[in-house]
Amino acid sequence: MPLKLPDKLPAIEILKEENIFVMDSSRASQQDIRPLRIAILNLMPIKITTETDLIRLLSNTPLQIELKFMKVKSHTSKNTPVEHMQVFYEDFDLMKNEKFDGFIVTGAPVEQMNYEDVVYWEELKEIFNWARTHVTSTMYICWAAQAALYHFFGVPKYPLDKKMFGIFPHTTCGDRLPIFRGFDDVFFAPHSRHSEVRKEDILKVPELKLLSESEEAGVFMAQAREGREIFITGHFEYSPYTLDTEYRRDLGKGLPIDVPKHYYKDNDPEKGPVDRWRAHANLLYANWLNYYVYQATPYKLSEIN
Repeated sequence: MPLKLPDKLPAIEILKEENIFVMDSSRASQQDIRPLRIAILNLMPIKITTETDLIRLLSNTPLQIELKFMKVKSHTSKNTPVEHMQVFYEDFDLMKNEKFDGFIVTGAPVEQMNYEDVVYWEELKEIFNWARTHVTSTMYICWAAQAALYHFFGVPKYPLDKKMFGIFPHTTCGDRLPIFRGFDDVFFAPHSRHSEVRKEDILKVPELKLLSESEEAGVFMAQAREGREIFITGHFEYSPYTLDTEYRRDLGKGLPIDVPKHYYKDNDPEKGPVDRWRAHANLLYANWLNYYVYQATPYKLSEIN
């Protein structure tokens, strides 16, 4: 089944060129199916790129999904056209009386700031609390994962001496939970961050379960409330060229940046990236939608609590 997307969303045409089946609202309304309602709070600066990356992964299941994009009213995006935000995004205030089967909160380029100094921190805390009673399962990505771990459990973040940047091997931490169904013993995922949460802090919190880690990149995944909250410190959603774009952007600005690890063929930027994570990224999102959203959510959204 395809995703039901807002009419004229730019991602529709991009994904059709990749032979990914998506459906606009007009066509989807003709199908007599109760779609899963998924909300996305997109805090990344270039909204259209992140929309496309997430939709690409969410589309790879037999489930029909209806997406809705959320924004915070306390911050105005500088890298996405105002018209795009007005047409495709709604303020949290207009959505807070709704309930959703799933919710995704993206990373944000504010990880070197204290949480309390982020302009939308108070609004974000309200959204985090709202998700606990209005959503079946929430996935927090990168900075959002760190922020939610701090908000709910007091887990601190630590600045890194240099950016964690590249594609790193990971393993699961014992239990073969449904989120890892079909995974290999070792799997790769992208990281692009200036801070980290640490294993010892996760293990101090009885409500948290460490799911996956990397010898090089540290904590990768944790969960709370039996998977109603999943925290991912990396970027499974990244396209093959995202790290390359970030690397060349920072080089162009004269910023100190290393070549992303385990990313380019023969470690040579001129030979292009090797995509090592796409299969597991698709599998993780399919497992999340199936086992933590579809099979856990009530048929009547009003019964979510």
